[in-house]
Amino acid sequence: MMAKVLIKTSEGDIKVRLYDETPQHRDNFLKLAKEGYFDGTLFHRVIKDFMIQGGDPDSKGAPKGKMLGTGGPDYTIPAEFVYPQLFHKRGALSAARLGDEVNPERESSGSQFYIVWGKTYKQNELKQMEKQMGMQMEQNIFNQLAKEHHDEIMNFRRNRDREGLMKLQDELVDETKKRCKEQGYPKFTEEQQKAYTEIGGTPFLDNQYTVFGEVEEGLDIVEKIQNCETLRGDRPKEDVSMQISVIEE
Repeated sequence: MMAKVLIKTSEGDIKVRLYDETPQHRDNFLKLAKEGYFDGTLFHRVIKDFMIQGGDPDSKGAPKGKMLGTGGPDYTIPAEFVYPQLFHKRGALSAARLGDEVNPERESSGSQFYIVWGKTYKQNELKQMEKQMGMQMEQNIFNQLAKEHHDEIMNFRRNRDREGLMKLQDELVDETKKRCKEQGYPKFTEEQQKAYTEIGGTPFLDNQYTVFGEVEEGLDIVEKIQNCETLRGDRPKEDVSMQISVIEE
C-alpha cells in the first residue's frame, strides 16, 4: 500500500501520496510527520506560477518580516532521482536543497519540501528546453574533464604552449561528445510532454531535485496558496500554516 499524508493548511487540505520508488525520502517524511515536526510550520516561500515551499522548523511562530528558509534537521538525504519516471508535473512533491555550488551531489534538505504549480508549455518551448539541457550536459561533462586534466592544462599555460593547449581542448571536446552520445541527450518522454503541455509543471527542475510524491486531492488549495500576496523573501503576507499527519503507510 502506498503511503499517504494529509497536509492540513489554513487555506484547506492537501492529500499527498508518497512514492515507493524514493524510499529514503518517503520514510523520512513519514517519520517527521509522525513526530509532529511540521505542525505549526509555514509555507514560507511562495512564488506564483512556480511552487509553494515549506518544512522549515524556524517558521514556527516566526514574526512578520523574519527571513526563513535555512532551518531543518542536522542531516541531508541522498538524491533519489527516478527520472524520467518521476518528474516535476503540476502537483509533484519534491525536496528542497542547497545549490550545486555547495551541494554537488544534490542531496536533499532533511525537512524542506515544495509542491509544484508551474505553467503549461508549448511543444516548441519544450524542444528549446531540451536543446538547452543538452548544452548544459555538454558543459558539465567538459568541465569535469577539464578538472581531471587540470595539471596538464596549467603546465601548457605556464609554458605558453598554445598548440598543446588547443590540441588538448580538441581532445576534450571530442571526448565530451562521445560521452554525451553514450549517456543520451536529454529528451522529454511522451508522458512528460503531455503533462507539461496540458497540465503544467516546472520541467527545468527535472533531474535536479528529488521528486518523491504527488498531490492526490487539493490541487485547488495549492493554486490558492501560490496565488497569495507575498512580501520580501517570497513569504506570504498572511501566514499559511500547516499540520501534516500520516493517513496511510
